[in-house]
Amino acid sequence: MTQENDQRKIRVVLVDDQTMIRQGLGYVIKMQPEMEVVGEASDGLEAIELVEKVKPDVILMDVQMPKCSGIEATRQIIRSSPGVKVLILTTFDIQEYVVEGIRAGAVGYMLKDADSLEMLELIRRAYQGEALFRTETAAQALAEVLHSNNTFATDSQNEEYTLLEDLTDREKDVLQQLTYGYRNEQIAQNLFISEGTVKTHVHRILQKMGVDDRTQAVAIALRNKIVQ
Repeated sequence: MTQENDQRKIRVVLVDDQTMIRQGLGYVIKMQPEMEVVGEASDGLEAIELVEKVKPDVILMDVQMPKCSGIEATRQIIRSSPGVKVLILTTFDIQEYVVEGIRAGAVGYMLKDADSLEMLELIRRAYQGEALFRTETAAQALAEVLHSNNTFATDSQNEEYTLLEDLTDREKDVLQQLTYGYRNEQIAQNLFISEGTVKTHVHRILQKMGVDDRTQAVAIALRNKIVQ
């Protein structure tokens, strides 16, 4: 029974060059019955190696670290382990960090002075496959990415991305709502449709984009200007 319960826990890795930050985050996370800290790293290179070993569900990733930045570490980790959810963790609400984090494949952006309850909620929602960019700067960064003129690309800068089937206008509306981190019920309210209809659209979007969850869909949409 204990082993089955452990398997249900959200496996979290903490990446920060400050020991006290890792200890503080770890203490809060370990108090949650459905979460466990499965590893810590003090720089990006350690993080890349650690993820290969412990296979986490969610990573709290600092931006500014020695040897390898959190952005570059995120980029490499997502290439090798696309199912991992990375939350960018930083002291500063800087638009550049959000933009680069999105392009690297991060699913969220969190300030280090965030409330512990907010942090736990972000971890849970990232694990469930939601995209979480909630600060004012993050909203501006999303707009910049959505309206950029960069060429289509996947995680590899040399590969073009192609939809398996064109999205309908309504599916694009739903996809854009997903990029803002809204849940199904909020999307339904915003678009004046039923929650069941939203679920159907999300299912079709994932099929057409050839991805497993909405986080991957959002990451591709943002990097490739699929939504306007």
